Order: sequence, then structure tokens, then C-alpha cells
Amino acid sequence: MSKKTRNLLFIIPIAILAIIIAIPTQPINLGQKSIFTHLGLDLVGGVQVLLEADVPAGTNITADAMNTSRTIISNRANGMLGVGEAVVQQVGDRRISVELPGETDPAAAIAVLGETGQLEFVDMGNISQDTARTLVGQTLVTDYPVVPPDTAADTPVYHTVMTGTALKQVNVLQDRGENVIAFTLDADGAKQFREYTSANVGNYLAIVLDKQVISIPVVKVPITNGEGSISGNFTPEEAGDLAVQLRYGALPVPLIVVNSRTVGPSLGQDSLTQSLIAGLVGFGLVVLFMAGYYRLPGIIADLALIVYVAITIALFKLIPVTMTLPGIAGFVLSIGVAVDANVLIFERMKEELRAGRSLIHAIDLGWDRAWPSIRDSNISTLITCSILFWFGNAFGASVVKGFAVTLALGVGVSLFTAIVVTRSFLHLFLDKIGLSDHRRWFAV
Repeated sequence: MSKKTRNLLFIIPIAILAIIIAIPTQPINLGQKSIFTHLGLDLVGGVQVLLEADVPAGTNITADAMNTSRTIISNRANGMLGVGEAVVQQVGDRRISVELPGETDPAAAIAVLGETGQLEFVDMGNISQDTARTLVGQTLVTDYPVVPPDTAADTPVYHTVMTGTALKQVNVLQDRGENVIAFTLDADGAKQFREYTSANVGNYLAIVLDKQVISIPVVKVPITNGEGSISGNFTPEEAGDLAVQLRYGALPVPLIVVNSRTVGPSLGQDSLTQSLIAGLVGFGLVVLFMAGYYRLPGIIADLALIVYVAITIALFKLIPVTMTLPGIAGFVLSIGVAVDANVLIFERMKEELRAGRSLIHAIDLGWDRAWPSIRDSNISTLITCSILFWFGNAFGASVVKGFAVTLALGVGVSLFTAIVVTRSFLHLFLDKIGLSDHRRWFAV
């Protein structure tokens, strides 16, 4: 089996799979994973929120505290949305910008982002069942982290057995038709929970979130495996939001909403439509140019370009990459980069044909002599993309990051198509053609 045949056996399945993934506009469901195009705020609409540290002016806020807050906000946002589409960036040294594509309820989004999520397991002693029932939903004064100094002397203060910092895993489950939050504790928390429940069988243990009682179950048996659940007649949305708050913990810096705005889906749809039209027009012009100027090799390059586009879009869906207007611009630009490699190869190939080389020899020599220029130009572009990505990440410029990511991915795929796909297609279609009889097919 020749090398050209082996390459085709490798290229054709990849191209078919890429086309299957790239073409559908509806999500492709593969078990628990869904493959679809992730659209940014400027294309699909959604909510944009600007948060600021709620501390007195002049208070020093460490970079670590803000970075931790940004990470927690990002985890909450992506956990709430169910996909990795939220864009969370630190702006300056006291603000965090959050973009939630597709979110339709700003109030609910802000509530989940800003909650402190401080979970406590509070010892209630041997209170009666009626008392336990009346305390659900009430505010409880506990001794964690400290008892408020203005607490009245006759106000009961309850002891916190353990806090949510011991949580290792939090999930929403269905238990006999009820939505419950199941949790797993780390090793220290499991030991602490085992010791408490073993010594307090028959007593009540309150589960308190931000000083508000969620539920007060009775300790029926010692819990020795570090696993438990929180129930409280939750709706699926309430259970999901609570799980997100518990999973990603308390914010080290209190944050307030400076401003928020909703980007309408109509604006996003208009932007998306115009971007698609621009992309199709650009792609069509490139295809016509290659076919008109380079004739048969140009048509073959157009086939390779279709493979390039399919693979790139499939990667955008699989990674996934959140597509924004700048991201689409980077992708369209990468199409030009992919064509540039073919132009270099074909110009070199024409030079060899004019020098009297055979067609097979001209293809190989044209590629070999064009490769250094293709390599150097693409490496330069990738270096520039790295600098743009660093800049966007460091200064909160998400549009710059989106442009850099899509352009870099496009350049990487274009190298593959130039090195493998275009060359293999040229040999497949042109090796058996007599150049002397068909010189006009090659614009020589």
C-alpha cells in the first residue's frame, strides 16, 4: 500500500466524521454529552453583570482573594448554565465582569452569583419534632464564625458541628420523587460527622445555609461513610441552585452588583445572520478565485478547503469554543491563511512545470520548496495568537481571547490540510493526467 493510499484511508474517515459533526444546527446527543455550537453573548443574547468588591474605600484587597472570587463566580456561572459558556473576567483590581449567554432571568442569575453559600451542620439537641418543624425556614444564630456581638442575652445560640468546607462532592438526586442534594465529605469531615452522629443518635441536626434553616433531620443511626443528603421540598431549579452554591463555597470578598444589562436575542440573531452571510460570501469568493486562477489544482484545493472548514467547525463544537463576533472574524481570517498555503504550493508547482518537470515531480518539488515559507508564516501567526490570548486573559478582554483562540485553531488545522490533505488530493487526481495534453488545466 502506497503512502498516498494510507493518507487517504486516514483523511477520508476524519473528513466524513467532521462533516457529520459540523453540518447539524441542532445539538447532537451522545449519552450524557451534547455536541452543539456554543454562541457568545453578542450572538445569542443573555445577561451581562459587573460585580465590585463591597468593602470600604481604601481597604486593601489581595490579588489572591480577587482571583479566588473570580474562580468561584466562574464555577457558579458555568454550573448554573450547565455548559462552559459563561465568560468571567477580572476588570481592574476590584471588579469582575460576568457574561451569561442565553440566560433569560437576570434576577435569578445575580442571586446565584452573589450568594455566599455558607453551609453549617448545627447541633439542635433533643428538641421536639414540633419545634424542629417550626424552625425550618427561620434564621438561626450559631457560634460560627463568631456569635454576633449584638445578640440578645436570651437569644439561643446553637453550636456548629461542621461547616461546608468539609464538602467533597455535591449532586442533585431524585429520592422517591423528591429533589434532594446528596453530599460526600472529605476524610476529616467524615471522621467528624461519624463521631458526632455516633454520640447523638435521636437528636436533631439542623442543616443551615447562610444562617437560614433548610431542614432539621433527626439522627437515626450513626453516619459512618461520610455521605448524607439535604431534603426540603425543593423544586428542580431550587435544588440545582443550592447545589451550585454549596459546591463552590463562600466568596472571600463580598461582591455587589454595580450594573447589569440584558442583551436581547434579536440583536444577537441579527449579528449571527450577518456574520454567517459574511463568512459564506468570503468563502465563496475564495473558492471562485482558486478555481479561476489555478484551474484544476485550484478546484482540488477547494475540496481540501471544504475539509478544512468541516474539521475546524467540528473542533469548535467538540472542545467547545464559545463563538463570538470576534471569534467568527478569527475563523474567517484563518480561511485566508489556509488558502495562502495552497497559493504558495501552486506557485512553486507552476514554476517547476514551466522548467519542464513532470507533473508528479512538480507537485513534490512545489510542496517541498513552499514548506519553509508556510511553516514560518504559520508559526509567526501562532506566536501572535499566544500574545493576544495572554493579553486578553490578563486584562479581561474576552473579545481578544476569542479572536486568538479561533485563529490559532484555524491555523493549526490549516497546517494539517496543507501538509497532508492538499498534497494527497493533488496526487490522487493529477498523477495519471498527461500534462502535455492538458496544460490549460494547470494555467501554465
